[in-house]
Parts: sequence; C-alpha cells; structure tokens
Amino acid sequence: WGILFSHPRDFTPVCTTELGRAAKLAPEFSKRNVKMIALSIDSVQDHLSWSKVRASHCPGKGGAAELSRYSRPVGQISSAQPLTLSPCAQVFVFGPDKKLKLSILYPATTGRNFDEILRVVDSLQLTAYKKVATPVDWKPGASVMVVPTLPDEEAKKLFPKGVFTKGLPSGKKYLRYTPQP
Repeated sequence: WGILFSHPRDFTPVCTTELGRAAKLAPEFSKRNVKMIALSIDSVQDHLSWSKVRASHCPGKGGAAELSRYSRPVGQISSAQPLTLSPCAQVFVFGPDKKLKLSILYPATTGRNFDEILRVVDSLQLTAYKKVATPVDWKPGASVMVVPTLPDEEAKKLFPKGVFTKGLPSGKKYLRYTPQP
C-alpha cells in the first residue's frame, strides 16, 4: 500500500503542519504496511531546507527525518517541460495491485485530516480482503456491512459471529451487518 501526498510548494504553513503530523503517524502507517511519499515541485535546495523546518516542527525519533527519507522533489520531467502541481493539496492511496483506491483534493487553505486518512486506509484494507463494506462514520472495530452481492447462505458461513438485517419500511433486506471480521 502507498500514499502520495502532493504539496503546492515548499514552505507553505498548512503543508508544514501536515508533514509534521504525517511524520508523527509514521508508525501507524507502518503498522498498516503503508509507505508514504511526499511530493513537492521546488528545488532540491529548497526541499532540504524545508525538511529542517519540518524536523523542528516534529522533533523526536523517526518523525520528520523518517518522512524525509521518502520525500523527494520532483522538479522537472525533462528540461523542456516543467512539472506543475495544482495549488491544492492532494492525497492518493494506492493498493498493492498499484491501482488507485482513493483520491482526495483539498484546497491549499484546508489541512488534511490524517485521522480520516488512517480510517480510510483501514476501510480499504478490510474491504479489499473481506466481503464487507464500511458504513457511514465507521471506525475500526465497529460492525461492518455484508456486501449485497453475497448470498445469505454464504454470508452465514463467512461470518460465524452472525449476520443481522436491519428492518426497513420497504421490507427489503439489503442492510446486513456483521461484527468486523
């Protein structure tokens, strides 16, 4: 699994706080087997200087120094064509199959919510390996939904803790829940 964080420029206040938070959460991402990469278009000199600012914002073992190992300036694709990023901050989550699983676009004035990014990674990983979906406001450990394509008999076999159907006025029985496997 991998996460790519793009930044409009080095030395932006919001992005500095985000990279500090990402560095502090590096052990949580590591537990989930997720590699983080920060992308910036500024010069190597600017990027290395910004890394020092981020390190002061996030002191301690690992932290910004660990994240800096994965942060590399992109600069130019070729000498003829400079690479430009949106003035927004973007998050891309890729699965082990190297396919995009999630993209989020934030305005440069709004910091990314790293608790939400971790929650989404937990959901993506769970739903990639189990025949479940996560409902609104789901948090790890809470009940999950059985995917609608799974027949009831197979669901009973796959989820020995039980499958519970929520009654609806329509009488349809498609809201099936089970404890998180």
